[in-house]
Amino acid sequence: AVVSTQSTGDFSVMDFSSFVEHEREKKTGYIHRVLEVEKSSFTPLVMSTTGGLGREFNKTLKQLADKKAKKTGYSYDQCIRYLRLRLSFAMVRSITISIRGHRGRMRGEGNMDEQLYQMG
Repeated sequence: AVVSTQSTGDFSVMDFSSFVEHEREKKTGYIHRVLEVEKSSFTPLVMSTTGGLGREFNKTLKQLADKKAKKTGYSYDQCIRYLRLRLSFAMVRSITISIRGHRGRMRGEGNMDEQLYQMG
């Protein structure tokens, strides 16, 4: 979930209660299916429009960076920077696709325009 922290009008203070509220909302919506059907765990990835991360998302990102640092031999700082960069680009790509639609080949499925043209 992406949370707008600027809606309160006070730009100097981030309202972390909105992160907690959105994390709780996501967990109650998905936890039953994840535990019962998929037999797995669930961590809600909640972030603000200004780049802030929810408590659980931040904790998960730090754990991933720590594991990547141990596995690759790079420093923790390099790994957390890399993960945040990849996350930023993934978000930009997702937003761009949702605004203008997907153009080009989709992995493994070919171009949808070509498939529709061949059907008609």
